[in-house]
Amino acid sequence: MGRTLSPAPGPGRCPCRTAPASTSAGGPSSARTGSSPPPTAGSREGGAPGSAWAPLWGGGGEQGPGSVLNSPPRPCDSPRTSDVVVAGEYDQASDAEDIQVLKIAKVFKNPNFSLLTVRNDITLLKLATPARFSRTVSAVCLPSASDDFPAGTLCATTGWGKTKYTALKTPDKLQQAALPIVSSTVCKSYWGSKVTDVMICAGASGVSSCMGDSGGPLVCQKNGAWTLVGIVSWGSSTCSTTTPAVYARVTALIPWVQQILANN
Repeated sequence: MGRTLSPAPGPGRCPCRTAPASTSAGGPSSARTGSSPPPTAGSREGGAPGSAWAPLWGGGGEQGPGSVLNSPPRPCDSPRTSDVVVAGEYDQASDAEDIQVLKIAKVFKNPNFSLLTVRNDITLLKLATPARFSRTVSAVCLPSASDDFPAGTLCATTGWGKTKYTALKTPDKLQQAALPIVSSTVCKSYWGSKVTDVMICAGASGVSSCMGDSGGPLVCQKNGAWTLVGIVSWGSSTCSTTTPAVYARVTALIPWVQQILANN
C-alpha cells in the first residue's frame, strides 16, 4: 500500500468501532494493534494471512460476528470453504498475537460480478462459528443504500499490500492511510467509462491502495461509527498516489448483502 500514513483510529464499542480517526497525516508508519478500523485476514489452509482484511484470494471486513465481506478474488483464486479467516491479526511475523482462525461455512459470490468490467466486486463469507469480539476484533457498520459519503469526506483504508509497486515483498505489519472520497466526475476524468455506478473512488492525495490490498476496507465515519463505504477493487498498475483508486461501492451493493443475510 503506497501511502502516507496517519495515526490509527482508537478502539470503540461493539458492534461497530466508534472512536474517531485522526485526520492528521504523519510519516510512514504502521497501524497500531487494536486501534485501526477492524480488519480480518484470510488465508489458504496452512498458508499465511493475506492483505487488507483479506488477501487477493479471500477474507474481508467483518460486518457481524458470523459473516465477512470482501471484494472477490480473481477466478483462479476464488475463496473456498477449505480456506480460513484470520481475525485480530496485526503483525504477520508475530506468534504472540491473540488471533482467531475461523472456518468458512459458505461462500456467497455476487452472481453479477464481471471480470471484464469489475462490476459488483463483492463476496460474502459465512463463518462456521462466530468471531469473538475483543480489543482487536470488532465489527464494521454497514451503510444503508441511501447513505451519501460526499467528495472530500476523509476516510481510512488498511492493508498488508505493497508500500511501493516495485517492492519485492509486502509488509509484516498492518498499514493504514487517511484519504478523501473523490467524486465520480473527477474519477472518470482519470478512468473514463470504466468507473460505473457500483464503484466509488478515493485517494489522489499522496496515498493509494496497492497490490495485495484487494478486498480491503474503505471506512468512513457516520454518526461517529466506522462504516464500510468501499472495498478495494482496482486502480493504477503503479499504485500512483496522484490517481484515485477504485473501490466497490457498498451502498450500491447493500441490497444484495441484506438479501443474503436475510436468507441465511
